[in-house]
Amino acid sequence: MNADPIAATRPRNRRQLIVEAAGRVFSERGYHAASMEEIAAGVGISAAALYRHFPNKYALFAECANVMADRLVAALDDVPPEADLAAVLGAVIQVTVAQRATGGLYRWESRYLDREDRRFLGAKFARVVGRVTEAVRRESPLPDAELPDAELPDAELPAAELRAAAALGAIGSITMHHVSIAQRRVEDVLLACALRVATTDPAMSVGGPRPVELPVQPVPRTRRAEILAAAVPLFARDGFVKVTNGQIAEAVGLTTSAIYRHYPTKVDILVAACLQAAGLLAQAVEQNLDEVTDPHDAVVALAATYVAYSFEHTELTSVAEAEVAGLPTDLRQPLILAQREHIAVWEQQLRLARPELDPRQARVLVHAGFGVVVEAGRRLHWQDTHEHRDAVTALVVGALGLQ
Repeated sequence: MNADPIAATRPRNRRQLIVEAAGRVFSERGYHAASMEEIAAGVGISAAALYRHFPNKYALFAECANVMADRLVAALDDVPPEADLAAVLGAVIQVTVAQRATGGLYRWESRYLDREDRRFLGAKFARVVGRVTEAVRRESPLPDAELPDAELPDAELPAAELRAAAALGAIGSITMHHVSIAQRRVEDVLLACALRVATTDPAMSVGGPRPVELPVQPVPRTRRAEILAAAVPLFARDGFVKVTNGQIAEAVGLTTSAIYRHYPTKVDILVAACLQAAGLLAQAVEQNLDEVTDPHDAVVALAATYVAYSFEHTELTSVAEAEVAGLPTDLRQPLILAQREHIAVWEQQLRLARPELDPRQARVLVHAGFGVVVEAGRRLHWQDTHEHRDAVTALVVGALGLQ
């Protein structure tokens, strides 16, 4: 009997190709905006063929979300237990850079996993953090209990664990942007950056030019403002797609139909939230850079401002970061431009403070600083204290090479 010619031409790694294509689509468009048809087209197969490998989009998404964690765990298992910190971080960097197009899923989209799947994924990343923490503690010992855990008043967060999480945040940032830079160069930049973060004392004072002042978020005085204020925490907790206009209306004490008089669609509420986040951050930067002329002081001020803003407006920031990818292109463009302008300010000041950096290296480091804030902030449960703000600012300044 002749062999099936279709089966003979089907690649043996079809499932892997599907997962890689899906990871790119999920990372670029978000879980809910991605479609099985789009993923199938990326592999060059029909949607029907795709369903032969995965029964539904969730099953495919769950496998994609685990790919990065599995590869990180495997890479670290291959590193000898006695290896130095550079070898441990280098193994993480190689996997992360290789998975740059798909590796950002865990940061925002993993919240769409079921509780058990999320717990399973979290356990894998905990192994990664634990291995890096061991290397940090062994190679760069510091007093190991410096920051009180605000959620557990009698507990303290080990400094080594915070430094490890922050270093991993710096590395993981490469999955969240599209700066074009050669693989070897970006690996070198990330390794130097992560080593600095991992060896930075979070209790170190970075000596900013003056205390950070944030613009006051306006008190909602109109129905439109009340709707926006009610929607943001719901979006942050449950994700934009899962929140209904009925839930938002109930939080404000309105009927669902009344929402439409102020926002024609739920997407309009999300756009307003993202624009508010961009506006508050721009105001904060302008306010805290005013009359700061020294480039080093300017970068420290930018770091302290971004950290303070992130802790002060955690829900608003997380919504803007997590949901912008799912917006239609025409609505997303103003937000992308605002982000580019913000990064340009950082890049200019960082290159003045460190003239040896070229523009691409500087942008990679700026994004690494943002990654430090995200992962260190999460490790601290975003509990807003002066100690937490100062610790994360010190780690960002370390990431940028301005210690």
